[in-house]
Amino acid sequence: MLQLQDLQVVLEADAGLVKALDGISLTLQRGETFALVGESGCGKSMTALAIMRLLPDNGRIARGRVALSNHVPDAKPTELLSLPESSMRKVRGGRVGIIFQEPATSLNPVMRVGDQIVEAIEAHTSLRGASARRKAVEWLKRVGIPEPERRVHSYPFEMSGGQKQRVMIAMTLAAEPDFLIADEPTTALDVTIQKQVLDLLKALQSERQLGLLLITHDLAVVADMAHRVALMYAGQIIEEAPAPTFFKQPRHPYARSLLQALPDAALRGKRLAAISGTVPPLWQAFVGCRFAPRCERAQAQCQTQAPHLEANGGSVVRCWFPIESGQGATVVQASEREQPFSQAESVAEQLLEVKGLNVRFTSGGGLLRPRHVVQAVSDVSFGVQAGRTLALVGESGCGKTTTGRAIVQLLRGQPHIEVSGEAWLTTDQGRQNLFAMQQAALLSARRSVQMVFQDPFASLNPRMRVQDILQEGLLILRPDWSADQRMARVRELVERVGLRSDALQRFPHEFSGGQRQRLAIARALAVEPRVLVCDEPTSALDVSVQAQILNLLRELQQQLGLGMLFITHNMGVVAYLADHVAVMQQGKVVEQGEAQAVLEAPQHDYTRTLLAAVPRRPV
Repeated sequence: MLQLQDLQVVLEADAGLVKALDGISLTLQRGETFALVGESGCGKSMTALAIMRLLPDNGRIARGRVALSNHVPDAKPTELLSLPESSMRKVRGGRVGIIFQEPATSLNPVMRVGDQIVEAIEAHTSLRGASARRKAVEWLKRVGIPEPERRVHSYPFEMSGGQKQRVMIAMTLAAEPDFLIADEPTTALDVTIQKQVLDLLKALQSERQLGLLLITHDLAVVADMAHRVALMYAGQIIEEAPAPTFFKQPRHPYARSLLQALPDAALRGKRLAAISGTVPPLWQAFVGCRFAPRCERAQAQCQTQAPHLEANGGSVVRCWFPIESGQGATVVQASEREQPFSQAESVAEQLLEVKGLNVRFTSGGGLLRPRHVVQAVSDVSFGVQAGRTLALVGESGCGKTTTGRAIVQLLRGQPHIEVSGEAWLTTDQGRQNLFAMQQAALLSARRSVQMVFQDPFASLNPRMRVQDILQEGLLILRPDWSADQRMARVRELVERVGLRSDALQRFPHEFSGGQRQRLAIARALAVEPRVLVCDEPTSALDVSVQAQILNLLRELQQQLGLGMLFITHNMGVVAYLADHVAVMQQGKVVEQGEAQAVLEAPQHDYTRTLLAAVPRRPV
């Protein structure tokens, strides 16, 4: 077994000493999948780095132990924290392997993938030379890489994201470890590739009796993969239980709140049960329960006394007032906090009509590089109505984001990009084709269609205060407004997206991911658009923050009559939010229609494949 006992990790930071992990204990058996879940910053990845002794330079293990059982019967476990680095290098990879979230940054970009796998094999097994290379080819074949004899000579940049992740799995397992740590191994992958990777891990685990520590915030993946689940919050494990028990009868209020926050077709039209507040900073001294400020069940004792992990059957929970049997049924029903949104009118105005959209990218054309044309979007047509949401779904590279960027005119004038077709926008001046508009007319039309990007940190200027960020669009698109009018609008926006007025004088880095996305939405709304194009606005967010953003978008849509084009690969969000769905494959829309019809009775084979790959939590 791999066992952690009372592990504490501290980081030196400007704010003080950060207790990234504060008393973590868990046991992983061979042949078992143990899922570690929780919101960003709770300590999941830090646990993995502590086990592997790969902490950042400002981090150290203050106390605790990490013990790894030996193959020799009755031998004492190996204490990993006391090993010299030379011995730890043999354990790292040889006994305990790790797969990181982003394979592109984990693979050496200037080494062929075969050489990287051979390097791992020669470091941790007795194979050398030609035998090691044959083993590398064999592992590429086992993880499903086509033509492994040829691809063993490929560089990472010549492979897709899913293939790079498979190479990482092959490289890790080729060293024949007993335990595998998978840190968000499918977060950046499409649902179809995600299913292939998870099925592969299941098969290899069964074959080799691997102990798998799965770190993720995707609860549907956990339900599909895990035998046991540990939920972390603010550097501590607050509940641990067998997976079926965790999903059917969670005992900690935080666990129940997370499950209630998941978007689902059954909650359509209702407000998601988002968790109020934010995760506390870990540099502060805690008194009482760390979740108490956000807990609806908190009492006086919770504010003054820190709870300990208490065992109950096969589960443990850190809570003074855990949810007992019979009280958790609301997990799969509408909670008392879910209030229905007002319903849109049955007949909605068509705000945006896209006809025959084509986007082509051209590269090369010189003596050394022949001209290469990629048809990214091919003859795409759809409509967006007032107060309604059209979800554009499909795998990465299918043309979803390119379609959104083309509509809001972000591809206009770029070299080597050719855009054709029509995008009819309904404004106070009537129906106008965005692709035919120029200069002043186009500038005026930009007020009516705005975009919310996937990564708010990358799309907000880090050198500008929030007040200036929100006024930027107004200065350009509403030059007729006075300074007082602009400031009044900015204050109204900050309040509307649920932030305090003191946010106006702060910079983007001073906010959480969910708060930054709220600012990005406020910026898009500043010029009073009629159509909002949302490009994966919740994909990088935790479940509870995602619920806050989805609630906000629904509220704003109903209040302002916004039409939304929602680009996503999260089918749970689609089932909850979308009125209509358009499915894209290789640049073409292969199926579209009412959301319920497409999701429950898909007509196209690709749509059926896409939906079959979606992991689902038990109900």
